[in-house]
Amino acid sequence: MDTEAVRSFVLAATLGRLQHAADELGVTQQAVSKRIAGLERELGVRLFTRTPRGVEPTLDGQAFLAHARAVVAHVDRAVTAVRPGSRALRIDVLGLRSAQAVILHEYWRAHPETGLDVVTIRVDDPRQAVAAVQAGDVDATFRTITDPAALPGDVRMIRAFHSPLELLVGPRHPLAGARSLTPSQLRGHRIWVPGIAPRTEWAEFYDQLTTEFDLRIDAAGPNFGTEVLLDELADSSDLATLVGSRDRCVWPTSYDLRRIPVANPAIAYPISLILPSAGPHPGLRAVISHFRSLTPLPGTTWLPTWAR
Repeated sequence: MDTEAVRSFVLAATLGRLQHAADELGVTQQAVSKRIAGLERELGVRLFTRTPRGVEPTLDGQAFLAHARAVVAHVDRAVTAVRPGSRALRIDVLGLRSAQAVILHEYWRAHPETGLDVVTIRVDDPRQAVAAVQAGDVDATFRTITDPAALPGDVRMIRAFHSPLELLVGPRHPLAGARSLTPSQLRGHRIWVPGIAPRTEWAEFYDQLTTEFDLRIDAAGPNFGTEVLLDELADSSDLATLVGSRDRCVWPTSYDLRRIPVANPAIAYPISLILPSAGPHPGLRAVISHFRSLTPLPGTTWLPTWAR
């Protein structure tokens, strides 16, 4: 079996687009398509269904994926075992503008000699990201399994840092002039967080947040990305959203959006790091130490139950 075809399949399944897999591999999209087509002929099944958003694994593709990841991981380990040096530390983040990516960038700027590969595994289910750690596709992932009993024994989860939240609104919003806000002052305002996936850590976070402070969290509609959300906020007089204080958000100056801290208590999103229980990448130790140097949370901070 062509291991590069298997690698192409794994990347396409993870990233959701053949072009993204091609970019990662440094080949053309046509080359990736041919590899996967050859793999499908060899296996006698279809591995992907094409959708308007890219490609999705078929049922056979889903069944093959976990084993394919293991094949790629074993090949990588075999190559590493005989090649001088080792590959860069590879960490999965939720997005390249997320607080996790920002923190890693700060670390890399302070230690530019570090070999660091920041990737985004485009899955909502944290168990799939954990499977990538188990398979060796990534060395660690910024995901959370909120039930400790559900965490596999060959990985461990550590508390990385907490990300205080801010309210993001347009200039015509009634709260736009506030320098800071308490959670009670957010009651009754529509806080739009589109695309909250059921049974994810962030779905549980917002469920607890809504219950604790009687907030109006609106998850209606698909998530079309940060840019579309910012467009909507700039034009609205009643729409708001929540962003992490370290999240990188960029918008045209004409939007005049306002980021307003939430305090008394502050609301923080807990961010964990999942890594192998045994033999983690040696570069992780320094990254984890960097987390301890971050500015501590305010004295009064609300966290969901699993992070208290």
